[in-house]
This record gives sequence, structure tokens and C-alpha cells, in this order.
Amino acid sequence: MKMAAYMIIACRIHDREKFINGYGKAVPQLVEEYGGEYLVVAPGAILLEGKLEGYNSVAISRWPSKDHALKFWQSKRYEEIKKLRDGLADVEVLLVEEPS
Repeated sequence: MKMAAYMIIACRIHDREKFINGYGKAVPQLVEEYGGEYLVVAPGAILLEGKLEGYNSVAISRWPSKDHALKFWQSKRYEEIKKLRDGLADVEVLLVEEPS
């Protein structure tokens, strides 16, 4: 039985308007096509501990499985969309699967 997976993304955005109008508008449809759904997309995260100072924009998406998320992440289409954030944001991405 495949377990749901979650992609957790923390961003330090340098140009919010360009980031949102480019990458931010292009990626949601592709996430949906690969079976993902956003649970949280929000600025204003507060660092309580660690080294992600300034990474205050967060997105969390849920996927039917880790395989679905990886197919999205490794797709040619996402590779092209990802270029839209070049120079606009520093990004840290984690993928975690629900425990069985």
C-alpha cells in the first residue's frame, strides 16, 4: 500500500512579484496534473530554530505517493518551469512519506 507523501518547500524570495507572476502562476496546474495538491502556500513563516534565516515563504503539497511527487519533480515540463525562478529565490525542498 502506497502512503501519501508531502513536499515541503522553504523559499527566500528576492523578487516576490516576478516570482509569483512567473513560477507561481505556472506550477500549480502541473502539480495538479501529477496528482498533487497544495495544502499551504504562504509567506510569513517564522524561523524558530535552524539555519533557514530569511526562508519565510513556505509551500506544502500532498501527493498520492512519493513516486507521484518524484515523477513531477523529474519531469521535463517542471524542469522548464523551474527555470522561471532562477535568480528570484533560494529554495530548500524536502520530500517525506507518511509512516506506515
